[in-house]
Amino acid sequence: MIFNSLTFLVFALLFVPVYFAMKGRSRLYWMLGASYLFYGWWDWRFLGLIAFSTLADFALGKWLGAASSDERRRQLLWGSVVLNLGILGFFKYFNFFADSLEVLLSSLGLNPSPHTLQIILPVGISFYTFQSMSYTIDIYRRELEPEQDVVRYATFVAFWPQLVAGPIVRAADFLPQLSRDASWQWAAFASGMNRIMWGFFKKVVVADSLAPFVDQCWENPAGFTAVNLWIAVFFYAFQIYCDFSGYSDIAIGFARMLGFHFPENFRTPYFSRDFSEFWARWHRSLSGWLRDYLYIPLGGKRHHTFRNLMVTMLLGGLWHGANWTFVFWGFLHGCYLIIQRLGQRFLQPALGRLPFPAGLLTGLQIATVFSLTSLAWIWFRSPDFGTAAGILSGMFKSGGFQVASVMNKFLVLKGMLLIFALLAVEASDLRIGWGSQLQRRPWLQITALAAICWAILLLGTFGSNAFIYFQF
Repeated sequence: MIFNSLTFLVFALLFVPVYFAMKGRSRLYWMLGASYLFYGWWDWRFLGLIAFSTLADFALGKWLGAASSDERRRQLLWGSVVLNLGILGFFKYFNFFADSLEVLLSSLGLNPSPHTLQIILPVGISFYTFQSMSYTIDIYRRELEPEQDVVRYATFVAFWPQLVAGPIVRAADFLPQLSRDASWQWAAFASGMNRIMWGFFKKVVVADSLAPFVDQCWENPAGFTAVNLWIAVFFYAFQIYCDFSGYSDIAIGFARMLGFHFPENFRTPYFSRDFSEFWARWHRSLSGWLRDYLYIPLGGKRHHTFRNLMVTMLLGGLWHGANWTFVFWGFLHGCYLIIQRLGQRFLQPALGRLPFPAGLLTGLQIATVFSLTSLAWIWFRSPDFGTAAGILSGMFKSGGFQVASVMNKFLVLKGMLLIFALLAVEASDLRIGWGSQLQRRPWLQITALAAICWAILLLGTFGSNAFIYFQF
């Protein structure tokens, strides 16, 4: 079940009033049942998988809390890590590693027989696996007490707004919220509804309007001139941003409407001045997870900083998908971060002495980070290195920069105007703070909601297109 579908609209209209009509455990059962229905709508066979993962980590968490010896605690922790990563690895990476091994052996002159299985990737498995793993790790670190109510824990793992594409919610933040009954409040409802509709605007109006041009160029890079490919790369940077942050906005909005607080997952990432700032603004729940459960345990900034950065970014790339192009995308961002660290040591003092206005220097930094980020998105979007090479080489073909050669000029003009409108809203939000302004002025909330709804109906692309991050 996807948010931009009629089925989901019916689901939400039924869920919300019944949710507020219930209290206590009956509300928990309703949330859990609705979440399993939401997830099972895609493929009911994987309900058993999420239920098994939930029960296993719930039991391991209780055993961790009761274990007295450090050795026993380490064994239980490794049991949780191996179990979760084993399930994730089998469903998401078995074919990837089997195919890679077959290619390697073939290159050595051997003729291996293929062992690839037709394995279906369960939607959202990367998200709920990391969410469940953080629970047992936090208990092991004695930062969290084990949950004693299996229904509450199962609801934490499977809660439908963020189940399939995040944000990744920590147990320490969300489980206490499930212990109390939130009542219906107009302020929370209005604020949540505005956030939901802004998320739909990003997805249905911006991302889905950019997608056709991007798809055409990626399907046949050789058939498009350089200027078209440059536009496609620029468009994809905003397509994936609006698609993914739009989902997060919808999830956060529904949670807020229901009386829950989810962490912010995006904060105007394309206004970042360096790559550390970019990863503090982009997919913040995953960045924070990788920092707390991988980068810092590896040593963080204490020793082998560059190694730790590269390992974290490589594994972050692999988390996104079973393809070497994702790994290379992570490698590029690892290089960006390492070069940035080196530059801060040797170039930052010199840049500070240059006679440039502060605003100009900031603009150059933002443009550089955005350009290099967009370049890396080429490998993220491409199914293989050949396609990425075709896009990259086509961008620098001679004689292909005439404006007259731009294809689908209406789509391009519409996309450019939508991106400009999005950036204008985000830039003004950095100065004004639209969220606080809307909360203080109910009339402004209603005006903003009406304007967004009008824009969605007038400019939206309605095809029930799945969100990009569903595949991760």
